[in-house]
This record gives sequence, C-alpha cells and structure tokens, in this order.
Amino acid sequence: MQAPKAKKIPQLLETHGHQRIDNYYWMRERENPDVIAYLNAENSYLKETLKSTEEFQEQLFQEIKGRIKEDDQSVPYLKSGYYWYVKYETGAEYPLYCRKKGSLDAPEEVFLNVNQLAEGKAFYQVGGTAATSDLSTLAFAADEVGRRIFTIHFKNLITGEILKDQIPEITGNFAWAADHQTLFYSKQHPETLRSYQICAHRLGTDVAEDLLVYEEKDEEFSCIIHKTKSERFLLIHSESSISSEIRFLEADQPKGDFQLLQERIPHLEYAVDHFEDHFWIRTNHLAQNFKLVKAPVHSPNLDNWEDVIPHREHVLLEDFDIFANFLVTQERSNGLCKINVTPWDGTAAHTIEFDDETYTAWISTNPEFDTDYLRFGYNSLVTPSSTYDYHMVTQEKVLLKQQEIIGGYDSGAYTSARIWAKASDGTMVPISLVYKIDLFKADGQNPLLLYSYGSYGFSTEAYFSSSRLSLLDRGFVFAIAHIRGGEDLGRNWYESGKMLNKRNTFTDYISCAEHLIAEKYTSAPHLYGMGGSAGGLLMGAVMNMRPEIFNGLIAAVPFVDVVTTMLDESIPLTTGEFQEWGNPKDKVYYEYMLSYSPYDNVEPKDYPHLLITSGLHDSQVQYWEPTKWVAKLREMKTDANLLFLHTNMEAGHGGASGRFNSLKELALEYTFLLYLEKMI
Repeated sequence: MQAPKAKKIPQLLETHGHQRIDNYYWMRERENPDVIAYLNAENSYLKETLKSTEEFQEQLFQEIKGRIKEDDQSVPYLKSGYYWYVKYETGAEYPLYCRKKGSLDAPEEVFLNVNQLAEGKAFYQVGGTAATSDLSTLAFAADEVGRRIFTIHFKNLITGEILKDQIPEITGNFAWAADHQTLFYSKQHPETLRSYQICAHRLGTDVAEDLLVYEEKDEEFSCIIHKTKSERFLLIHSESSISSEIRFLEADQPKGDFQLLQERIPHLEYAVDHFEDHFWIRTNHLAQNFKLVKAPVHSPNLDNWEDVIPHREHVLLEDFDIFANFLVTQERSNGLCKINVTPWDGTAAHTIEFDDETYTAWISTNPEFDTDYLRFGYNSLVTPSSTYDYHMVTQEKVLLKQQEIIGGYDSGAYTSARIWAKASDGTMVPISLVYKIDLFKADGQNPLLLYSYGSYGFSTEAYFSSSRLSLLDRGFVFAIAHIRGGEDLGRNWYESGKMLNKRNTFTDYISCAEHLIAEKYTSAPHLYGMGGSAGGLLMGAVMNMRPEIFNGLIAAVPFVDVVTTMLDESIPLTTGEFQEWGNPKDKVYYEYMLSYSPYDNVEPKDYPHLLITSGLHDSQVQYWEPTKWVAKLREMKTDANLLFLHTNMEAGHGGASGRFNSLKELALEYTFLLYLEKMI
C-alpha cells in the first residue's frame, strides 16, 4: 500500500520580516472533508502495513491486560464518617465510586457507577467528584468527547436521584460552599479553552442565573476554585507559569466577597492551605527551591509571612500536609523524593526511609487532621505501586495494598539503577533504568527504550509499570532521562531548560542517549526514544539534531509546530505558555524557537523509523500539528524507514477512555518497537 500523500496549498507566514511557507496549513480546517480523509488514509496505511502483526497486537493487548487485576479497588480513606474508595469489576471498563459508613465491615454503597453512565458512548470520562459536607448531594463532571470540556451533573445521595440541574461546557473543576446548596465552578473561554471565570450555581436554579464571581482578564493566567483541607475557606487560585494570586472566602459565607491574600507579583509563586489561625504557604519568595511560611488569617499578605521551613539551596520543597500534631513535607534532594515528619511538640523531625536506589514517593490522601497516621504512596522501577499507613510517632510502616500483578511477578528477576551522563556543557544528568537480569548483556546489543519529558518543571518519576514488563521480558532495557526542563534536581533544573535555555532539554537527552551507547547498554541500531506532548517536541527536536543515533522514535500527541502555534493566541494554551517557551512576537524568541521547532526544521535527510500518535479532539496539542508534521516528513525525508501516523478519531490528548481501551494503543506502540527489533 502506498503511503498517503497530502496535497500542498502554500500558505505564506511572515513574522519580523521573515517568511515561511507552510504547505500544510490547510490541515487546521477540522470540518474539511479532505482533512478527515487524510487522517483516515494514514490510519488505513498503518493498519495495512502492519497487518501481519494484528494477531500479535491482540495477543500483546491480552498479555498486558492479563496482568491487571480486573476486580480491584483503591485503599479506602476515612472522611466525614465514611470510608471512600473506587473499585473496578471484572469485564468493566469504568470505575464504581463507593463508600461504607463508619466501618469497612459496613454495607457497600455504590454512589456512582460510571459503566452505566458511559453505556453507548464512544468516549466517557468522569473528572472531578465532590459531595456536600452534609453528604446530601454529589456533584460530578463528565466529558463525552475527550476535549476536556465537561458537564457537571448532580445526584441526590439520599434518594439516588439524578437531579435536573446541569452545568455544561465547564472545566471539571468545582467546590461546594458550606451551605450544601452553592457550587462554585470554573469555566473555560469558548475559543481558547483558558479557564478564566469562576461562577456560583445554586441548586434548583437556572444555570443562566449563575453568578459570575471572578473573571481572570490577564490572558497569561488561568484560575481554579478549591477548598482548604480544613474546609473553612474557598480559594480562587489564579496562576501563570511564573506568578500566583489567591483570593479566599469563608465557605459558610457563599454570598460574601472573596478577599485578596497576596496580589500577583512577577516571579512570585505561592500555594495555600489553612490550619487553626494561619494560612500555610509554599512559596518561592526569595527562595528558588521554595520554602514554607505562615501568615495570620486576618492579615495574610506578604508583609506578614513568617518562615517555618526556610529556603535550602539543594532541597526542593514540593508539597506539604498539616495534621493536628505534625507537619509533613514532600521534598526532592539529589533527584529523589523524601518525606519528612516534624512534630509540633518540638521533638526531633525524621525522614521516612526507602530502600530502592531510584524510586518515587508521595503524600497521598489525608483528609483528617486529628490522626497520627500518614497515608503515602511509593513505587520504583521494580516495586509495584504501594500504599502505606505510617505511624508518625512509632515510625512503623504498614503496607495496606500493593498493586497485584496477575500471573505473578518476581521483583528479584529485575534490577534498577541510577547512572549519570555528562551533558554537552558538563552538567551531570541522571538516568534511571531497569532491565531483566538474565536477559541483559553488556555488549551493546540490548534494545533500549529511552523515555523523557523535560518541560513545565514536571519531574519524570522512576515509576513501576506492569505493562512495561512486556518489553523487559523480551530483553528491552527501559531508561528515563531526567533532563533539564523538568524539576528533577530542583527549581534551577527547570529554569535551565525553558525559554532561551530550552535547547538544554534536547542536548541533555542526546547526551543520555550517547552515554547509554558508550556504556554498552545499547547501540544506535537498537536505541529507541519515546515522549508525549512536550515530550513529543523533544522527540522531534532530537531527531532533527541527531537522527543517526536512533533506530526508532515514538512521539505521542507531539507539540511540534512551535512557532506557528505560539503566534496564534486564538487556540488553547498559547497565551498561558509564553513564560514556558517565550513569546515569538519578540524577535529574540521567534528566532530561538525557530531554531528548534521540529516542523520548521524538517529537511531532506534520513530519519529514524517513526510512530506518531494523535487525537482528533485534542484540546492541548491540536491534531493538525502531528498531522502536518507527518505530511512534511513524507514529502522531504530521504530514507525508506517506516513513518506512521495513528489518529484516535474519538479521543483527545489523553487517548481512549476506559480502563483497557487505552492499552490497545500501548500494544500498538510496543508492537512497533518489537517489529523493528524483528521480535515478531
């Protein structure tokens, strides 16, 4: 079957006196039948070319699915006299939201069955859920397209009745006032999808009568509504990439006016919780790696901020949780997570000990103040996801649940390690890796998948994946490059990989790839890269820079048309991204972004084998970016390597909905890798 060939309609784009010709600009026309025909043709081409692997794809899907415990549930947590949890039943794609009153031995109440709600729908996803404090009414948000545009529905938890009230076209973010009748929620702009308004709805009233409480007029900011752990305050949190501003209101005064906590200042970021007479604030004020301060509720502005945990140069404060007798902090040091417990009574603080060389740990759901137990989560590249209760006095850890791998899993058959690669400027970059011991040979012939992200300060955690076993058990090494642009080694690690430092992200990844080859973990004919969204940008940039060191790349929902997208303020995310990438209306940023934008730097040369995925309803990376990129690559590349575009015509940025449907897309990705390694 011949690869699809897209028609070319030259579009002149001129900025700062510089001209670009985009032959595939027309693909932005979502309703154009030619666009849909091209996407379908690409899907058909992939299906036909890999037709011989269809049986294997199904077997691989069943293999991956077969490791997952179908009748599973989360660990219940106690709140408001009930134990709350989510569970799945055998054969079901969607969760059941459940609770038990007073005791885990009490009868189970299923208060939301998403399988019933999703019946007959190609896509269905429940976003936020929240019950009133008297537990009379549940609000839940549902997306039926995959574009992250939700409708809020209401259910009477006493009678089980679904109420007539509906709030359409909202973000899925909301919080109840203490009157059990008023729901505050955030709305997105109809064109840009920026979350820019906070409204209040009173049960039983027409949505048209909903009150606009706050509007965020700065296009670089978005806003959300949430409650403090104490549930005493509602908070409107406005935020850009470099600045925060929070307003607060007593939750029992829903008709009152929100008060400003601290006005926005460029480069001042902060987040707030409440305990007793103070707001507790994580902030970067004079603290690049963040610190913890407190301020009196009656006067919480910056002038009254008092340090609780001062800034530390080599320790990033990521999160905190407050209990009646303890302060708990989640920190990152030398790229690894630490959880520290500090008693209020002045006795010595301590750190929870973990055994793995590279791992992930996090503060979990802890809605109760008056308890000596901390709920936290833990996993590593070889340790399945685990939930613990930790007694903060005796320092005893109790494993409540560890992800069960159906068919068995022997962690001793695998090993993980943390190694360091020297970047082009001398910076040492950590790499986490895992492989099956008896299949690994230090001869450079192991197939290796190098995953990374490297943007927005998101740290790429060393996490366990039961799906990944399908690669490890076939001899693959899996590695994570903790490159700059993430926050893996502190805030400076992020600052060194954004804006006019963005190229560090790409060169770090290349250095990691070269180090893995030099140390004979793999070699160029067996090295594969993978990243999604901004990680897809990473894949596009590195394959333009060093295509010869990769045999294949997977770019999922990739952000690749950087300059054109960032010049278009009408599409989602653009204005809010200026502090991440820069504003190309400034010539300095335009030229810098143009130097690495994957779409703009496609040229006649050999590229690796490529699998590129997309979602027609993607609200974050518009479908036309990967589509245009593939069309241009088909036109210009000089090799005969595989180039596939797979577009999910019924989903968005997160792929297919449901518990198992997304695994079919993963099976396709793994099949692509195994096909290239001639393992099929």
